[in-house]
Amino acid sequence: MNKFFVILLFFFLFSCGQKKNNLSIVNSSAMYQPPYFEDSLRAEKILKYKSVIDSIFKQSAHANHNPAIAYGIVADDQLIYANATGYSNLEKKIPADNKSRFRIASMTKSFTAMAILRLRDEGKLQLTDAAANYVPEMQALKYPTKDGTPITIFNLLTMSAGFPEDNPWGDRQLSDTDDELADFVKNGISFSTNPSSTFEYSNLGYALLGRIVSNVSGQHYQDYIIEKILRPLGMNDCEFEYEKIPAKKLALGYRWEDNQWKPEPLLKDGSYASMGGMICTIDDFAKYMSFLLSASVAHHADEVGPVKRSSAREMQQPWNFRGLYAYARDRNGSICPRAAGYGFGLGWRNDCRGNVTISHSGGLPGFGSIHTLMPEYGIGVVAFSNLTYAGMGVPVSNVLDTLVTLAGLKKRVFPVSPILKKTQEQLVKMLPNWNDEFDAMFAENFFPDHSKDHRKKETNELLAKIGAIVSVGKMKPENLLRGSFDLVGEKGTIEVFFTLTPEANPKVQWLAFELKK
Repeated sequence: MNKFFVILLFFFLFSCGQKKNNLSIVNSSAMYQPPYFEDSLRAEKILKYKSVIDSIFKQSAHANHNPAIAYGIVADDQLIYANATGYSNLEKKIPADNKSRFRIASMTKSFTAMAILRLRDEGKLQLTDAAANYVPEMQALKYPTKDGTPITIFNLLTMSAGFPEDNPWGDRQLSDTDDELADFVKNGISFSTNPSSTFEYSNLGYALLGRIVSNVSGQHYQDYIIEKILRPLGMNDCEFEYEKIPAKKLALGYRWEDNQWKPEPLLKDGSYASMGGMICTIDDFAKYMSFLLSASVAHHADEVGPVKRSSAREMQQPWNFRGLYAYARDRNGSICPRAAGYGFGLGWRNDCRGNVTISHSGGLPGFGSIHTLMPEYGIGVVAFSNLTYAGMGVPVSNVLDTLVTLAGLKKRVFPVSPILKKTQEQLVKMLPNWNDEFDAMFAENFFPDHSKDHRKKETNELLAKIGAIVSVGKMKPENLLRGSFDLVGEKGTIEVFFTLTPEANPKVQWLAFELKK
């Protein structure tokens, strides 16, 4: 009987423990809700300023002698506006539009990075692997110093392989054959720095990533990108070889010289396609931007893209620091410092206003392009031009700044998690007496860090300054476990900020009160 009772008690306690653990897991998962936009009329507000957008691009085209500029605005994961100015073919006077096919140059690089991450996710390579494991010609490379580390795939992705900046030279290698690229590497590469030491823009590095994609997948790079990334996204009008594109749809390239436009010969598709060979339309590229924007926020929905959303988010992180630009200026000429980094085929910036942009430009003989995303605002702008090295960054930045300002766009906000709401309610009930019954809500560090008596004295002094509490403000979450709210008094307002611990049952580890001015 006693033995039976012990066994029964064991199973009872075991099942309780299991239920508790399961409950904890379920609660942790259920707690997460993705950030969202409070304004449901965002797209409509943006579209009110179509004429302003058109004006910015027309003025830029006129000032910089662009034969054509095609452009599009992406918001809430879709293309909401597209237009163009000028001609995609000057000789035949073919107007450019959102279906004209422009060579997008280095904007191709993020597709190459995405292909590498797809192969990584399939277990076919690791980013920490030596690149020479997949490009045998690299095994004989001589590094600048004896303690130089072998170039990794990560180095190639983040422009930290030690290769010299090669923009003008690399552009002219686009049509090289696979054998020519292999021979080039066999003959040795000149390094400007040791691998892993610094950022330096390298087209060669992305050409080698294209070779890795081919060697690992068993498919030609171009075929892999088309089959595994472009077509799954519905990008059916993007290509690499201009000879496959109907003449009426193909934007021809030009340079401005001697006060006239002169044709630039189109470069053939080749082994450097992975650094800048793609040809695309505004309509199709907007689908790619929409995927990147949708992936920038974690959520519970099923995966639908060519890579996992988490991998697309990886691409948008600043893996390699480029610099702090203390005297950078905004479009109004005001100093606005910014930090910059490079992710995987995408650039990253964070300015003095806390606005993050994800971007990449492109330039080749006859073409210039850029796309810029503001993930926290859920918008992006893309622009293609058929002028040699056309600087599209200025008009695109002006459009984004204009839309954020005129349309009054706001960043995503976090929903209030149940634990934040519960903690807020408990804190309001606890004040001003700091009753012992609420001690369980505080972490083990809380009172040893600052005694209850001192906390009570300090908060009561603040509360006396604002008078009787007339209302409690809404919780303003920074994330699931940190946020603030206002205590509004008759004579002033106190902001209450707290952050919770990583325990299964989160507790208050930090609490601060600040009198608002």
